[in-house]
Amino acid sequence: MGLDNPIHLLFLLILLLLVFGAKRLPEMGRSLGSGMRGFKDSLNGVSINGDELPQSVPAVQVVPSDNHEQPVVAGGREQRA
Repeated sequence: MGLDNPIHLLFLLILLLLVFGAKRLPEMGRSLGSGMRGFKDSLNGVSINGDELPQSVPAVQVVPSDNHEQPVVAGGREQRA
C-alpha cells in the first residue's frame, strides 16, 4: 500500500507533472536538495564553504522558581530568585 509499487510512483510523477509542469520539477528538486544539504551541514557544524563552524554557546537551562516570578536561569549571567 506504500510507494513500493511502480504504478504508484508513475501516478505520483504524472500528478506532479500536471500540477507543477516539466520545467518547474527539476528546479524544485535542486532547491529541495540544497535545503536538505544545508540542514544536514548545520547539524554537523559545517559551513557553506566546508569550514568547521565555531562551537556554539552551551545551552542555558531554565529552572522554574517557587515564587512564581521570572524563572531562574542556570548558567546565565544573572540569577534571580
